[in-house]
Amino acid sequence: MTIHVAIIGCGSIAEFRHAPEYANNPHVTIAAFYDRNRERAEQLANRYGGRVVDDYREIMEDKTIDAISDCSSNETHHVISTLALQHGKHVLCEKPLAITLEHAAEIIRAQKESGKILMVGHNQRLSKAHQKAKQILQSGELGKVLSFQTNFGHRGPEHWSATKGSTTWFFDKQRSVLGVAGDLGIHKVDLIRYLLDDEFAEVTALQGVLDKKDGQGNPIAVCDNMVCLFRMTSGTMGTASFSWTYYGEEDNSTILYCQHGEMRIYADPTYPLEIVKPNGERIRYQLAAMQTNDNQTNSGVIDAFVDSIVMGAAPPISGEDGLIALRVVWAALESAERGIKLRIDPPAY
Repeated sequence: MTIHVAIIGCGSIAEFRHAPEYANNPHVTIAAFYDRNRERAEQLANRYGGRVVDDYREIMEDKTIDAISDCSSNETHHVISTLALQHGKHVLCEKPLAITLEHAAEIIRAQKESGKILMVGHNQRLSKAHQKAKQILQSGELGKVLSFQTNFGHRGPEHWSATKGSTTWFFDKQRSVLGVAGDLGIHKVDLIRYLLDDEFAEVTALQGVLDKKDGQGNPIAVCDNMVCLFRMTSGTMGTASFSWTYYGEEDNSTILYCQHGEMRIYADPTYPLEIVKPNGERIRYQLAAMQTNDNQTNSGVIDAFVDSIVMGAAPPISGEDGLIALRVVWAALESAERGIKLRIDPPAY
């Protein structure tokens, strides 16, 4: 079975992850590329084959294209992904699923009406260490997770995105909207739900612009740092920090404090997963290192998306998962803006 795929949005996420991972998948032929900057699309087409289109609607009308990757900037996800689903195409949408809950729900409605696959690019739950951690937690050997701390920070998207420097779209309020919360925070929200098999119930958050400047030298209009305190429906409590101002090493760590020990994930450069028992025993797992901006390994997202299409199976990260993560992020932003603790509505599909 050959799946013909188009990539819409040819920035760094397409260049370093989507395009090469599609090219390495035996079931995929890349058929087309679109970007508002045609040169970027041409560069990827020259490298991986496929044609360049000047209007993404050409992709929607092309009945030979089976699926798309929506790698556009945040504010257009609901337009492009919804339209693709309405035209009978499977969709892999980069996170966040949308910039508002209403837009996310719009995409999910289109998916249900079309019957096509919608997957969201929350890649953290697909990493080897996180999957092994989930397996250990499900075994019950560590008991209940009592509390957690999770961090995701690096030196900022101006070093990663296709447009380097202060003019990156990540700093643009109209396009990014959610700042670091939608770029990095939403990953960890989805990961905690996955690992704990639990839902977020309450949040108290702080957010701010601590260092990043726009092209005019003014503080950017979206947050570059956020710190959250969460309570889960089970009673488990934890902290989460998201930052674009970690100017040393990237931090992508999660520590779970359980009844019968401690689980440390990506907290040690040598051992991606480590269990520390109450008696001091350490059980270490040498698994694949976490994919980072400076360590571009296979994310597993594209292969999982393609497998879902080939097998006609539900994707591992659904549109509903994307909507729930977005709801938590918006609650955190509202909590920070209003300076209050907020209840988080339970998932409703």
